[in-house]
Amino acid sequence: MGEGSKVIFHLFGILDVTGEVVMMWIILAIVTVISLVVKHNLKERPGVFQNMIETGVEYLDHFFRDLLGQEKSRKYFSFLASLFIFIIFANYSGLLPGVGLTDYAKAPTSSLSVTAGLGVLTFIFLQVAGLRCGVKHYFKRFVSPMFFMLPLLLLDELIKPASLALRLFGNVFGEEMVTEELYNIFPIGVPIVMMVLSLLFCALQALVFTMLTSIYLDEVTETE
Repeated sequence: MGEGSKVIFHLFGILDVTGEVVMMWIILAIVTVISLVVKHNLKERPGVFQNMIETGVEYLDHFFRDLLGQEKSRKYFSFLASLFIFIIFANYSGLLPGVGLTDYAKAPTSSLSVTAGLGVLTFIFLQVAGLRCGVKHYFKRFVSPMFFMLPLLLLDELIKPASLALRLFGNVFGEEMVTEELYNIFPIGVPIVMMVLSLLFCALQALVFTMLTSIYLDEVTETE
């Protein structure tokens, strides 16, 4: 968990830098470099690398379009796709050799602090998206169909970021703990099977987080 992470150094004397933060910086740097390379080397007849990137983007486009419709999907694609890409990179980083075994490199999503940050960021994005559809519409959804539903609907809205954060953290952290315990009991064979299953599991958790975010987004931006 983020609370039990060892502080590697202090940035500007006030920010604690842990293994999760270091891995976040590495992920952001890798994604930025890949984006710039692809952007400056686009070709009409794409090579293998460009074709892989375009296939991934096309898959995400279809995924969000099925959930939100074409108009909303295109409008909010940048945020949703960025969220998915970061989470899946963060999840897969835990499968790299040495990651998690040292204080200097840990999977970001295995820390509650990181997943809580993603939950809060998503919550803010949802509120801004809802307000942009109209202030009257934004507040009306808290009193529909009846005014006495206001406390329950407000509570439901406030629970969403915690639900997203805890679900992602619990699944990723739990998977790491199970793999570690199996390694201690059966050092040969079983952990390898778990790591193979983790390849699917990590992608699934990224899909679930962004799918729920898309569903919440569709609710807050739904107009009559």
